[in-house]
Amino acid sequence: MPAQGTEREAALILQAADLLRRSRHILFITGAGLSADSGLPTYRGIGGLYEQEAAEEGLPIEEALSGHMLQARPEISWKYLLQMEQACRGAACNRGHEVIALIEKERERVWVLTQNIDGFHQAAGSQQVIDIHGDIHDLQCTRCDFRKRVPDFEDWVSLPPACPACGAVLRPRVVLFGERLPEDKVDTLQAELSRGFDLIFTIGTTSVLPYIAWPVLTAKRLGIPTVEINPGTSAVSGAVDLRLPLGAAWALDAVWKASHGKN
Repeated sequence: MPAQGTEREAALILQAADLLRRSRHILFITGAGLSADSGLPTYRGIGGLYEQEAAEEGLPIEEALSGHMLQARPEISWKYLLQMEQACRGAACNRGHEVIALIEKERERVWVLTQNIDGFHQAAGSQQVIDIHGDIHDLQCTRCDFRKRVPDFEDWVSLPPACPACGAVLRPRVVLFGERLPEDKVDTLQAELSRGFDLIFTIGTTSVLPYIAWPVLTAKRLGIPTVEINPGTSAVSGAVDLRLPLGAAWALDAVWKASHGKN
């Protein structure tokens, strides 16, 4: 065990490692707490917006970052989209993302359901990723079929950015407040859940969204083992079989090493 762990933490790590070692079909559900170990603030900390619960314009942040606002006043939505992208700038995937990608290579079937829009799972090497809220680096035109992936928004002089093909407003391919989840990603999630998993990890998420809590609650009903890695409590903490109140990246690395008999 890494030196950071107490005896109690070491016991929890070993229990999680045993579950991991015996599992072939695994679902990882991840939230902002995983990317926090890369230096990204959680959503309640991006630019202080969610802490204040209102944008500078006096609007609720849920209104400023809504699909309706993007259509009516795109400059307002883009002001805060830019702040979200700036929080990702210069950051990179961490050991937690890397461990999940390593497990995918080892096991028969591993999927990631993530709420994060930073693209770190894919950067770490994970192939089976359902980024249910999209990726802030993927842009699309609100009028034509133009699409482009960008590393950051650093070169933009004015906001909102204009489509180079037709001049309409560009937008990131992320789910804003009041918008529906992408049907193709929902379909993929439902299809994989129907195939079944023999272990589910929920990592760094408060699980307040029903489609994030549902796989865990369903697993509990079906007797499928569930593990939570989160220093705080969540909406599913009382339902999981094993709870590790630890940081995401450190705990994932410790579980992976313990499952291979490494210290």
